Amino acid sequence: MTLTTRLTVIALAALAVVLAGFSTALYLVARDHLHRRADERLAAAVGVLVAAAEVKPDGVEWEPEERRLLVGPGAGGDGVVWSVTDPDGKPVDRAVPADAADFLADAAAHLRETQRPAKKVRWQAGRWLVRQERVEAANPVLPFAPDPETGHKYPALVVTAGTSLEPVRATLRELAAVLAGVSLAVWAVAAAAGRAVCRWALRPVTRMADAARGMTAADLGVRLPVAPARDELADLGAAFNALLGRVAEAFERQRGFTAEASHQLRTPLTALLGQVEVALRRERDGEEYRRVLGSVRRQADRLRKVVEALLFLARSDADAGLPNREVIDLGAWLPEHVRTGWADHPRFADIRVEAAAAPADVHPVLLGELVDALVDNACKYSPPGTPVTVRVGPVGSSVEVSVEDAGVGVGEADAARIFEPFVRSPEARRRGVDGSGLGLAVAKRIADAHAGVLGVSSVAGYGSRFALRLPSAARLRQSPDSEPEPQHLPQADTAPAN
Repeated sequence: MTLTTRLTVIALAALAVVLAGFSTALYLVARDHLHRRADERLAAAVGVLVAAAEVKPDGVEWEPEERRLLVGPGAGGDGVVWSVTDPDGKPVDRAVPADAADFLADAAAHLRETQRPAKKVRWQAGRWLVRQERVEAANPVLPFAPDPETGHKYPALVVTAGTSLEPVRATLRELAAVLAGVSLAVWAVAAAAGRAVCRWALRPVTRMADAARGMTAADLGVRLPVAPARDELADLGAAFNALLGRVAEAFERQRGFTAEASHQLRTPLTALLGQVEVALRRERDGEEYRRVLGSVRRQADRLRKVVEALLFLARSDADAGLPNREVIDLGAWLPEHVRTGWADHPRFADIRVEAAAAPADVHPVLLGELVDALVDNACKYSPPGTPVTVRVGPVGSSVEVSVEDAGVGVGEADAARIFEPFVRSPEARRRGVDGSGLGLAVAKRIADAHAGVLGVSSVAGYGSRFALRLPSAARLRQSPDSEPEPQHLPQADTAPAN
């Protein structure tokens, strides 16, 4: 079922409920009004009949010959039929057809027994409304005896009147038919108009769907058509176009990543194969073979590092989780890591560590890779003899690990892309600094896996400061005003290699 059909069905169902409720309410109001009008008309007729009876202290007088009561045309019409009886039910006067006399008498007897003023009864496949009222003298003379001089007197008279409800029912049937017909007509018109309106309103979605079906991986610059109206569909189209823009950007980065990865893998392989081919052209002495094998080992080691970095960067976020994390004091861990890992480096004498107690939940091996990448980057882009300072300590509710150098720095334009794979600054290329552009990308990925934030602050020509913020694993007991105490690393036992 299409969205247009679903919206139309929902709207028509709601309209059907509204029309049914309105029609039912109008019908009930009309029925109550018509029945009340019939009852008022019948009550008025009974009032006229009661007024025709002359109540005297010694009895109630009724003279049908001298009183002409015109309260209706009789049974079967729209008027009122009536009868007047004495307390025992004997007829005194009436205006009712012969076939309705028994019906009206039975109704009058039932009203006298139940003491009800009015009721609805069935007669001749129709419904009638019957009303009754009693007229009594104040001090009737008992036993009753008619007075030939004054006329007929009765201790009491019972006036009973009835009117047919068939005209009311006919009106209600006509009203029900009109309401049903009008409701169906309105519903049908709404169905046609609603479907057309839904199609018109959802036309932008249809155009966007057609455009999306025609897109391929080669059409990364194509965007969905967005209506100029500022509505939810326009927002949807704009959001989807923004998503397509991010996907296209990711594709371009992936293409660049693939090209750079191919280059980084091809370069050491080419050098490695070239060294082997040169060595195999003729017989060489042992020293020459050792030199070639050393070169091959260096190229193979570089290739290994590139492959490992590429494999790490290619892992999904779910696979890049850190299952073997542990809470360690980085203030004690960092000096030992730098001491054992960088003792043989030519710049070891320039490295200074300033550490304070800083417990954090980390993966020690991967965090070590991150620190090594930052220290290696600082050593590459700062001249020998200048300090490379590694600090760790609490900063508010976080733990910060930073590496600061006094090297060439990072330009503002390069700082925005420095953590992307294979990105190297023009200054690094000009200086011929060795590297593949993967170290900082791997460090950024490790920081993200630790739920940390890795950033850089730098001024070109004055050095750089890379800082990693990690969530603290425990509250610090030391005063927040205390500064980390510097720790100078001892010199290595052996002289660094040149």
